[in-house]
Amino acid sequence: MVKGGWEREALGDVHAASDKATRVRSMFAAIAPSYDLNNRLHSLGLDQWWRRRLVAMAGVKAGDEVLDVATGTGDVALAFARRGCRVVGVDFTAELLRIAQGKRVGKGFVEPVYMAGDATRLPMADGAFDVVSIAFGIRNVDRPEVALAEFYRVLRPGGRLVILEFSTPGFAPVRWVNSLYCDVIMPRTAAWIAGDRVNAYRYLPASVASFMSADEMKGAMRAAGFAEVEDRGLTLGVARVYRGVKPCFAKATQGSVV
Repeated sequence: MVKGGWEREALGDVHAASDKATRVRSMFAAIAPSYDLNNRLHSLGLDQWWRRRLVAMAGVKAGDEVLDVATGTGDVALAFARRGCRVVGVDFTAELLRIAQGKRVGKGFVEPVYMAGDATRLPMADGAFDVVSIAFGIRNVDRPEVALAEFYRVLRPGGRLVILEFSTPGFAPVRWVNSLYCDVIMPRTAAWIAGDRVNAYRYLPASVASFMSADEMKGAMRAAGFAEVEDRGLTLGVARVYRGVKPCFAKATQGSVV
């Protein structure tokens, strides 16, 4: 096992690991070269559609300032940029950021700006953004409740938070098929493609199974101060988009400033 990976005995409750952040960073660094390929193949191309649904739920307009947290290889950041938004993408894995920086949004749009950063300690000023997004990243954060508070801090009053995450389908037959695929098939094929020696693709289903339920996620968003919290299931509940709004009467908070 590569140092910093997920030994099988650590996969019971990955969110309880005291060194979760270190393990997650080294895991993504190891699989970065094949990250996009595995996403496309093992979602059957749905990962891009899911990201577009995230962008649609943000309700952006041209000129909006967007912060994409856990931006990874930049697909969500690019999707927002193609809507005419000015985008900053933040991630704490340098290997993923290098791939994102090599992608281009196309003529007529402002390229996203990428920078290193941690979701729990965002290096941004209070009230700097109209939208904060995070796709398939909130369950990888060491302390999601701290990250949610940071998202609230950097949003302007009236700003929107949109979260895209895997979920457990409610319909039993769909849940069974999804479990077979995610727990048995995908870890083997994705690991073969990635040359995975850090158990990244065994961490994935383990992290989904032991993460917050949809109701718990919405409760955490409300506890962070968000209003109008809603969620929408995608692809029979395999993935889910959450949306919350920072109230217009919200007071400014103090925090990190770039």
